[in-house]
Amino acid sequence: QVQLVESGGRSVQAGEYLRLSCVASGGTFISPYAVAWFRQASGREREFVAATNWSGRDNLYADSVKGRFIIVRNNAENTVYLHMDKLIHEDTALYYCAASNWGYGVDSTYYDYWGQGTQVTVSS
Repeated sequence: QVQLVESGGRSVQAGEYLRLSCVASGGTFISPYAVAWFRQASGREREFVAATNWSGRDNLYADSVKGRFIIVRNNAENTVYLHMDKLIHEDTALYYCAASNWGYGVDSTYYDYWGQGTQVTVSS
């Protein structure tokens, strides 16, 4: 059972870059898992952002972030990163990483393990 901890969220200006990290903690390892990032803005439902399969060779992105966000996994560092460029106000949300050892896709039901989230606030 993997334990996930997100970090890197903060307040930025529109157009800036930010990198979020999702680390497997507590002696657990991220390498056997597909990992995804989801986000939830205040008053809205949680939505898919990006996902990477266990090898990192296949990635998925929401249309709203394609060309701006990149998901990268580094199994040696036990970490999955979300590189976010050209941030806009609509990217403001609580960002969660999630992991699955049996499925992979945009649906949150694939993912059994979730972190506590890290807040990203983008000022326009």
